[in-house]
Amino acid sequence: MAREIQVTFDCADPGALAPFWAEALGYRVQEPPGNFDSWDEALAAMGVPPERRNDASAVVDPDGAGPRLFFQQVPEGKETKNRVHLDVRAAPGLEGEQRMAALEAECDRLVALGASRVRRFEPDPPLGAGFIVMTDPEGNEFCLD
Repeated sequence: MAREIQVTFDCADPGALAPFWAEALGYRVQEPPGNFDSWDEALAAMGVPPERRNDASAVVDPDGAGPRLFFQQVPEGKETKNRVHLDVRAAPGLEGEQRMAALEAECDRLVALGASRVRRFEPDPPLGAGFIVMTDPEGNEFCLD
């Protein structure tokens, strides 16, 4: 039996990191439950004190096909390289310079949203198509692939 997955990010500011990833992936921040107009309104009704309302956030694929991304606040900062990372498929089906141009355009868009560029890896046929390593606004590595 296949299982649904959720990808969880430990972070300092879930309320800021979730919108970055929503924009990066074409996802949306998960809607509040019930008939609430905002998460702040929902959390207040649930009795969550204001200082705990940024403990978590989530983004979802509007088509329901991709995994939910969950962002949870943790007290410690990021200290080492990720052991698991996301590959954002920004140039599927493209090759060579056309592929790299598409990756560069997406890199520029994500940098404008707060990401950082780390390194570009050139195409190395037959197996290496080329990619760009980046970090999100909190330093979590991901690749434009």
